[in-house]
Parts: sequence; structure tokens; C-alpha cells
Amino acid sequence: MKNPNAKQTSKLIPRPGGKILGLAILLTYLLLPAASWSGSPMEQVRTTVDRVLTLVRNPNPKSKAQIDAQRRQLVEVISPRFDFSEMAKRSLGRHWAGCTSEEQREFVKVFAALMGKSYADNIESYTTQHVLYIRESEDRNYAQVDTRIVAENGSPLSINYKLHSVDREWKIYDLVIEDISIVGNYRSQFHRIIGRSRSRNWSGP
Repeated sequence: MKNPNAKQTSKLIPRPGGKILGLAILLTYLLLPAASWSGSPMEQVRTTVDRVLTLVRNPNPKSKAQIDAQRRQLVEVISPRFDFSEMAKRSLGRHWAGCTSEEQREFVKVFAALMGKSYADNIESYTTQHVLYIRESEDRNYAQVDTRIVAENGSPLSINYKLHSVDREWKIYDLVIEDISIVGNYRSQFHRIIGRSRSRNWSGP
């Protein structure tokens, strides 16, 4: 005679090796790079760049108010993809540790505004160019996406995005344009400025 509860009981009793298999799956899931849950580095960079190009390829704004509105939209699209705090820290280099917490916060704020405006100023000219995504490399929590901007007339421009994983997203911490690191370039400038001045008034006089 069959036990009517046998089928139900079998569901409650794990099969041999079930716990081990489940643990293995859990460990594999936890050890995967966090950003893989939100798309590859190239996919995330492409999404941001596509949104930016959609904005700048719209009919050109005429009035100052329209230009300012478009600039604000560009910064809003760009900002989530950039890790301005990390970029600011790397740009200050060894001087970062010598700043107070308040000075660090102020510098990040000023740096983010500077980078956002600079990137927006440059990207606004990419109305007819094509962006080619050349390659993607990934090493655990770090990645690089190499791109090339091709114009109808003129030499192509290479822009390589250096990213790291932050809260399941790939964030840009440096841009390498024609083999010149933006962070490295800023670091050299800030080093000279700080060396000449004992004041850390980031926003200027």
C-alpha cells in the first residue's frame, strides 16, 4: 500500500548532494562581479553615450535658455555614469590625504561641475560623427572600454573609458583621450597649483 504522504515528504527531504549543489550555486553567484547584474561595461557605456548623442543631435537650441536647458540635461545623463569622487581623489593624488573632510567634499563638488561641463562641451560637437566600440576588457572589479569617434572628414579620435564596479554599476574613473589620461593631466596641474599656493580655495578667488 502506498503512503499518501510519501510524495509530499519527498519534496521536503533534499536529495543526496542537494545542499552541496545549492551552496556551490550560491557561492558562484556571490563571487561574480557585481556589475555583471547590470550589463557589461561596454553595454553601460554605450547606453550613456547613446543618450548623450540623442540629446545633442536634436535640433540645435537657439536661445541662451534653451542652451542652458540642454546643458543641464547632458550633465544629468552623464553624472550617474561617472564616479566623480574617485576621479577627484585620483586627480589630487597624494594631496588628497592632507585635506580635511570638508575640503575633500568641496573639491569633489567643484571637480564634478568642471568635469561635467568639460565633457558636455566636447560631446556637443559629436552631432555627425559615429562612435565605434572597439574592445572591452575586464579584470574582476575593473574594466576598460575602447572607443573611436570617426568623422566624415578628419582623423578619428580615440576615447578609452576606465571603469570600476560600484554598487552593481560600472562607473568611469578616468578617460584616456588619444593616450592622454584626463585624471593624470589634472593631477599634474593640481600638483603645480598646490605647490605654488598654501590655500585650498577650490572655487577660486
